[in-house]
Amino acid sequence: MERTLVIVKPDAVERGLIGAILSRLEAKQLRLTASELRTIDVATAERHYAEHEGKPFYANLVAFITRGPSLVCVVEGPKETWKVVRNLMGATDPKEAAPGTIRGDMAINMAENLIHGSDSPESAQREIEIFFPDLA
Repeated sequence: MERTLVIVKPDAVERGLIGAILSRLEAKQLRLTASELRTIDVATAERHYAEHEGKPFYANLVAFITRGPSLVCVVEGPKETWKVVRNLMGATDPKEAAPGTIRGDMAINMAENLIHGSDSPESAQREIEIFFPDLA
């Protein structure tokens, strides 16, 4: 089994979309092995988004993910689960996301695109260590 990190972002929590998003993951036979509703603090957000530090959108990214509660989850499934999750999410920009994907069906703009999923096995391991160090 492989694990990946999923964050149901503050905009999705505010809109009451947690159940709709998780049901799509579960319909693909992925399993939540850990989850916590939490407001991500600035230090954790900065660590999580470290690869984007110095980019023009970095400050807005940190401000957005820390503005309210997110559901942070570890999702487990077969090999390349991270890729399955990324395909379910759809393109980062909801205007480019295919219908049938989470972002294609439920998101409007790139700044508030509902969900984060690790983009590789290495990212998944690093991100799980940040949010769920006891599972790493």
